[in-house]
Amino acid sequence: MSTERTHGPLPVLLVGLTVVTGLVDAFSYLHLGRVFVANMTGNVVFLGFGLAGVGDIAIIASLIAILTFTLGAFVGGRWRLRRAPHRGHLLAVAAALQAALVVSAALVAESANPSGQVNQLTLVGLLAVAMGGQNAIARRLAVPDLTTTVLTLTVTGLVADATSWSVRARRLVPIVAMLGGALAGGALLRWVSIAAPLWVAAALLSGFAVTAYAASRRPHAQTWV
Repeated sequence: MSTERTHGPLPVLLVGLTVVTGLVDAFSYLHLGRVFVANMTGNVVFLGFGLAGVGDIAIIASLIAILTFTLGAFVGGRWRLRRAPHRGHLLAVAAALQAALVVSAALVAESANPSGQVNQLTLVGLLAVAMGGQNAIARRLAVPDLTTTVLTLTVTGLVADATSWSVRARRLVPIVAMLGGALAGGALLRWVSIAAPLWVAAALLSGFAVTAYAASRRPHAQTWV
């Protein structure tokens, strides 16, 4: 994916965060039951099913996911550094904090009773807070077509808008990225361990944090503040 000059490396890093979304949602949906920690549209629909008493939906899990995602989005949207931050610095700090939350979730998943209800709800809360924060930071970075957690408008724009092939290709990249993350998450759950998708997600987030911070310190970084 080509990187626009006004956004520096942010598009590539946000595509990476989209892969993280696929990994984490694969873990939550496949291991924690019918609940997403990044896709709140799905959780609202599941909550409706649960209230109707159909589909064997855990109402409490959907509620916790929605509420904690909202909390993460609130903090991510209003959190400020002491001085006006470079966008790379903002992404670096946010990714580092998100990595810490995902590591915490991975440790819970590795615990003696990973299938217990309390542990599962704790996992939902930790991961939804992390993904809500990610979504809010992506909005603040304002890179076109890269929300990192929602693809509905991206898919619509891909086929509905009369745009150039370069724009269509740009919109296709996050779709493939989330698909790849979900595929990898499912494979890791099946062939490696329960917590493997979370450990991989945490490693990616840590790498993105270091990369974003290093990029924000380079001489040409003022071109994409």
